[in-house]
Amino acid sequence: MLDNIFQQKQYGSDAKAMTSEFFVNVYTYMFIALGISGSIAYLCGTPEFVSEYFITFSNGKATVSPLFYVVAFAPLGLGMLIQMAYNKLSLPVLFILFGLYATLMGLSLSTIFVVYDIGSIFTTFLTTAGSFAVMAILGYTTKTDLTKFGSLLYMAFIGIFIAGLVNYFMGSEIISFWISVIGVFVFTGLTAYEMQRLKYIGEDPNIGNLDKKKLSLIGGLMLYILFINLFLSLLRLMGNRD
Repeated sequence: MLDNIFQQKQYGSDAKAMTSEFFVNVYTYMFIALGISGSIAYLCGTPEFVSEYFITFSNGKATVSPLFYVVAFAPLGLGMLIQMAYNKLSLPVLFILFGLYATLMGLSLSTIFVVYDIGSIFTTFLTTAGSFAVMAILGYTTKTDLTKFGSLLYMAFIGIFIAGLVNYFMGSEIISFWISVIGVFVFTGLTAYEMQRLKYIGEDPNIGNLDKKKLSLIGGLMLYILFINLFLSLLRLMGNRD
Protein backbone atom coordinates (compact mmCIF):
# COMPACT_ATOMS: atom_id res chain seq x y z
CA MET A 1 0.00 0.00 0.00
CA LEU A 2 2.76 2.44 0.99
CA ASP A 3 4.76 1.42 -2.08
CA ASN A 4 1.79 2.24 -4.32
CA ILE A 5 1.35 5.65 -2.70
CA PHE A 6 5.07 6.33 -3.11
CA GLN A 7 4.99 5.26 -6.77
CA GLN A 8 1.97 7.49 -7.45
CA LYS A 9 3.71 10.47 -5.83
CA GLN A 10 6.89 9.72 -7.76
CA TYR A 11 4.95 9.46 -11.03
CA GLY A 12 3.20 12.76 -10.32
CA SER A 13 6.52 14.44 -9.58
CA ASP A 14 8.09 13.02 -12.75
CA ALA A 15 5.09 14.12 -14.83
CA LYS A 16 5.35 17.66 -13.52
CA ALA A 17 9.07 17.72 -14.23
CA MET A 18 8.52 16.43 -17.78
CA THR A 19 5.76 18.96 -18.42
CA SER A 20 7.85 21.79 -17.01
CA GLU A 21 10.84 20.89 -19.20
CA PHE A 22 8.58 20.52 -22.24
CA PHE A 23 7.06 23.98 -21.80
CA VAL A 24 10.47 25.55 -21.19
CA ASN A 25 11.45 24.23 -24.63
CA VAL A 26 8.14 25.33 -26.19
CA TYR A 27 8.47 28.90 -24.99
CA THR A 28 12.17 29.01 -25.80
CA TYR A 29 11.35 28.20 -29.42
CA MET A 30 8.50 30.71 -29.44
CA PHE A 31 10.70 33.51 -28.09
CA ILE A 32 13.50 32.62 -30.53
CA ALA A 33 11.04 32.97 -33.41
CA LEU A 34 9.68 36.26 -32.06
CA GLY A 35 13.22 37.55 -31.58
CA ILE A 36 14.27 36.63 -35.12
CA SER A 37 11.12 38.04 -36.73
CA GLY A 38 11.05 41.18 -34.61
CA SER A 39 14.70 42.00 -35.25
CA ILE A 40 14.46 41.47 -39.00
CA ALA A 41 11.16 43.35 -39.26
CA TYR A 42 12.59 46.34 -37.39
CA LEU A 43 15.85 46.43 -39.34
CA CYS A 44 14.16 46.02 -42.72
CA GLY A 45 11.09 48.13 -41.92
CA THR A 46 12.21 51.19 -43.84
CA PRO A 47 10.60 52.85 -46.88
CA GLU A 48 13.87 52.32 -48.79
CA PHE A 49 13.95 48.56 -48.18
CA VAL A 50 10.24 48.03 -48.87
CA SER A 51 10.24 50.10 -52.04
CA GLU A 52 13.39 48.41 -53.36
CA TYR A 53 12.43 44.78 -52.73
CA PHE A 54 8.65 44.63 -52.35
CA ILE A 55 7.44 47.26 -54.81
CA THR A 56 7.78 47.36 -58.59
CA PHE A 57 6.95 50.25 -60.88
CA SER A 58 5.39 49.78 -64.29
CA ASN A 59 4.10 52.62 -66.45
CA GLY A 60 4.28 54.93 -63.47
CA LYS A 61 2.18 52.64 -61.29
CA ALA A 62 3.40 50.91 -58.12
CA THR A 63 2.53 47.24 -57.69
CA VAL A 64 3.55 44.51 -55.27
CA SER A 65 6.63 42.65 -56.46
CA PRO A 66 6.77 38.85 -56.97
CA LEU A 67 9.38 38.68 -54.20
CA PHE A 68 6.86 39.92 -51.65
CA TYR A 69 4.42 37.15 -52.60
CA VAL A 70 7.20 34.59 -52.16
CA VAL A 71 8.10 36.02 -48.74
CA ALA A 72 4.43 36.23 -47.70
CA PHE A 73 3.31 32.75 -48.79
CA ALA A 74 6.45 30.62 -48.42
CA PRO A 75 5.93 30.34 -44.61
CA LEU A 76 2.61 28.61 -45.27
CA GLY A 77 4.37 25.79 -47.10
CA LEU A 78 7.18 25.66 -44.56
CA GLY A 79 4.74 25.44 -41.66
CA MET A 80 2.90 22.54 -43.32
CA LEU A 81 6.19 20.78 -44.05
CA ILE A 82 7.38 21.08 -40.45
CA GLN A 83 4.12 19.76 -39.02
CA MET A 84 3.52 16.97 -41.53
CA ALA A 85 7.08 15.63 -41.91
CA TYR A 86 8.52 16.11 -38.42
CA ASN A 87 8.76 12.33 -37.91
CA LYS A 88 11.03 11.98 -40.95
CA LEU A 89 13.16 15.08 -40.35
CA SER A 90 15.94 15.37 -37.81
CA LEU A 91 15.76 17.96 -35.05
CA PRO A 92 18.57 20.11 -36.58
CA VAL A 93 16.76 20.17 -39.94
CA LEU A 94 13.50 21.09 -38.24
CA PHE A 95 15.29 23.91 -36.42
CA ILE A 96 16.74 25.25 -39.69
CA LEU A 97 13.28 25.24 -41.28
CA PHE A 98 11.91 26.85 -38.13
CA GLY A 99 14.51 29.62 -38.35
CA LEU A 100 13.80 30.11 -42.05
CA TYR A 101 10.09 30.42 -41.26
CA ALA A 102 10.74 33.10 -38.64
CA THR A 103 13.09 34.94 -41.01
CA LEU A 104 10.56 35.05 -43.83
CA MET A 105 7.87 36.20 -41.41
CA GLY A 106 10.18 38.95 -40.22
CA LEU A 107 10.68 40.15 -43.80
CA SER A 108 6.93 40.21 -44.47
CA LEU A 109 6.27 41.96 -41.14
CA SER A 110 8.73 44.70 -42.04
CA THR A 111 5.95 46.41 -43.99
CA ILE A 112 4.06 47.26 -40.79
CA PHE A 113 6.82 49.69 -39.80
CA VAL A 114 6.12 51.59 -43.00
CA VAL A 115 2.33 51.54 -42.63
CA TYR A 116 1.90 52.13 -38.86
CA ASP A 117 3.66 54.45 -36.43
CA ILE A 118 6.08 52.87 -33.97
CA GLY A 119 4.06 53.91 -30.91
CA SER A 120 0.93 52.02 -31.95
CA ILE A 121 3.02 48.98 -32.93
CA PHE A 122 4.60 48.91 -29.46
CA THR A 123 1.24 49.44 -27.70
CA THR A 124 -0.41 46.70 -29.76
CA PHE A 125 2.46 44.32 -29.01
CA LEU A 126 2.00 44.85 -25.27
CA THR A 127 -1.77 44.35 -25.62
CA THR A 128 -1.16 41.15 -27.58
CA ALA A 129 1.30 39.86 -24.99
CA GLY A 130 -1.17 40.48 -22.16
CA SER A 131 -4.10 38.85 -23.98
CA PHE A 132 -1.94 35.92 -25.04
CA ALA A 133 -0.68 35.34 -21.49
CA VAL A 134 -4.20 35.37 -20.02
CA MET A 135 -5.52 32.86 -22.56
CA ALA A 136 -2.43 30.66 -22.23
CA ILE A 137 -2.90 30.44 -18.46
CA LEU A 138 -6.60 29.77 -18.93
CA GLY A 139 -5.93 26.99 -21.40
CA TYR A 140 -3.34 25.38 -19.13
CA THR A 141 -5.43 25.48 -15.96
CA THR A 142 -8.97 24.84 -17.19
CA LYS A 143 -10.53 21.42 -16.56
CA THR A 144 -12.92 21.82 -19.50
CA ASP A 145 -12.08 19.77 -22.59
CA LEU A 146 -11.44 22.28 -25.38
CA THR A 147 -11.09 19.73 -28.21
CA LYS A 148 -14.41 20.45 -29.97
CA PHE A 149 -13.98 24.15 -29.28
CA GLY A 150 -10.54 24.07 -30.90
CA SER A 151 -11.79 22.19 -33.96
CA LEU A 152 -14.45 24.83 -34.59
CA LEU A 153 -11.92 27.63 -34.14
CA TYR A 154 -9.52 26.07 -36.63
CA MET A 155 -12.36 25.91 -39.14
CA ALA A 156 -12.93 29.62 -38.48
CA PHE A 157 -9.17 30.18 -38.89
CA ILE A 158 -9.31 28.63 -42.36
CA GLY A 159 -12.35 30.76 -43.18
CA ILE A 160 -10.51 33.91 -42.08
CA PHE A 161 -7.50 32.97 -44.19
CA ILE A 162 -9.62 32.45 -47.31
CA ALA A 163 -11.62 35.62 -46.68
CA GLY A 164 -8.36 37.54 -46.22
CA LEU A 165 -7.04 36.28 -49.56
CA VAL A 166 -10.24 37.27 -51.34
CA ASN A 167 -10.32 40.66 -49.66
CA TYR A 168 -6.71 41.30 -50.64
CA PHE A 169 -7.94 41.67 -54.22
CA MET A 170 -11.23 43.35 -53.27
CA GLY A 171 -9.68 45.86 -50.89
CA SER A 172 -12.81 46.28 -48.76
CA GLU A 173 -12.17 48.17 -45.49
CA ILE A 174 -15.41 46.84 -43.96
CA ILE A 175 -14.50 43.21 -44.67
CA SER A 176 -10.98 43.83 -43.35
CA PHE A 177 -12.42 45.27 -40.15
CA TRP A 178 -14.67 42.29 -39.49
CA ILE A 179 -11.93 39.80 -40.36
CA SER A 180 -9.77 41.50 -37.74
CA VAL A 181 -12.54 41.50 -35.12
CA ILE A 182 -13.32 37.83 -35.67
CA GLY A 183 -9.60 37.08 -35.77
CA VAL A 184 -9.07 38.46 -32.26
CA PHE A 185 -11.64 36.02 -30.85
CA VAL A 186 -10.40 33.09 -32.95
CA PHE A 187 -6.71 33.51 -32.13
CA THR A 188 -7.24 34.11 -28.41
CA GLY A 189 -9.46 31.03 -28.26
CA LEU A 190 -6.96 28.92 -30.19
CA THR A 191 -4.23 30.00 -27.76
CA ALA A 192 -6.17 28.43 -24.89
CA TYR A 193 -6.84 25.29 -26.94
CA GLU A 194 -3.20 24.89 -28.01
CA MET A 195 -1.99 25.33 -24.45
CA GLN A 196 -4.27 22.55 -23.25
CA ARG A 197 -3.18 20.30 -26.12
CA LEU A 198 0.48 20.96 -25.39
CA LYS A 199 -0.10 20.26 -21.70
CA TYR A 200 -1.43 16.80 -22.58
CA ILE A 201 1.61 16.17 -24.79
CA GLY A 202 3.98 17.29 -22.05
CA GLU A 203 2.34 14.97 -19.51
CA ASP A 204 2.25 11.92 -21.79
CA PRO A 205 4.92 9.43 -20.63
CA ASN A 206 4.48 7.32 -23.78
CA ILE A 207 6.03 9.95 -26.06
CA GLY A 208 9.75 9.40 -26.52
CA ASN A 209 12.36 12.00 -25.62
CA LEU A 210 13.28 12.82 -29.24
CA ASP A 211 9.65 13.10 -30.29
CA LYS A 212 8.97 15.43 -27.36
CA LYS A 213 11.84 17.65 -28.41
CA LYS A 214 10.42 17.81 -31.93
CA LEU A 215 6.90 18.42 -30.64
CA SER A 216 8.16 21.20 -28.40
CA LEU A 217 9.54 22.92 -31.51
CA ILE A 218 6.21 22.49 -33.30
CA GLY A 219 4.39 23.72 -30.20
CA GLY A 220 6.60 26.81 -30.10
CA LEU A 221 5.88 27.37 -33.79
CA MET A 222 2.12 27.10 -33.28
CA LEU A 223 2.11 29.53 -30.36
CA TYR A 224 4.30 31.90 -32.36
CA ILE A 225 1.88 31.77 -35.32
CA LEU A 226 -1.10 32.46 -33.05
CA PHE A 227 0.73 35.34 -31.36
CA ILE A 228 1.64 36.95 -34.69
CA ASN A 229 -1.88 36.57 -36.08
CA LEU A 230 -3.40 38.00 -32.90
CA PHE A 231 -0.94 40.89 -33.06
CA LEU A 232 -1.79 41.66 -36.69
CA SER A 233 -5.54 41.48 -36.02
CA LEU A 234 -5.22 43.91 -33.11
CA LEU A 235 -2.87 46.17 -35.08
CA ARG A 236 -5.44 46.56 -37.85
CA LEU A 237 -7.98 47.62 -35.23
CA MET A 238 -5.77 49.72 -32.93
CA GLY A 239 -2.90 50.88 -35.11
CA ASN A 240 -2.42 54.48 -36.21
CA ARG A 241 -1.29 54.72 -39.79
CA ASP A 242 1.60 56.99 -40.74
